[in-house]
Amino acid sequence: GININKGLLVLGNVISALASGDKFVPFRDSKLTRLLRGSLGGNHKTLMIACASPSHKNAEESLNCLRYANRAKNIQNKATVNVD
Repeated sequence: GININKGLLVLGNVISALASGDKFVPFRDSKLTRLLRGSLGGNHKTLMIACASPSHKNAEESLNCLRYANRAKNIQNKATVNVD
């Protein structure tokens, strides 16, 4: 099965590696990142939606979500049309 917490941790590592331009990106470290490889560093256009709560009870979780989304927005893909 999929370990969700491990998958999200590895996803964060992949996003950080892609955003900083590292040569090595750990796509193979989880099933989640293997599935999202084309969307994250490949030939796909991708949209990420971050959900933040206005409640002060969820401030820490919302801040973490916004930090995650900020790292993701720094990924630059060059999507091209595949023509046969």
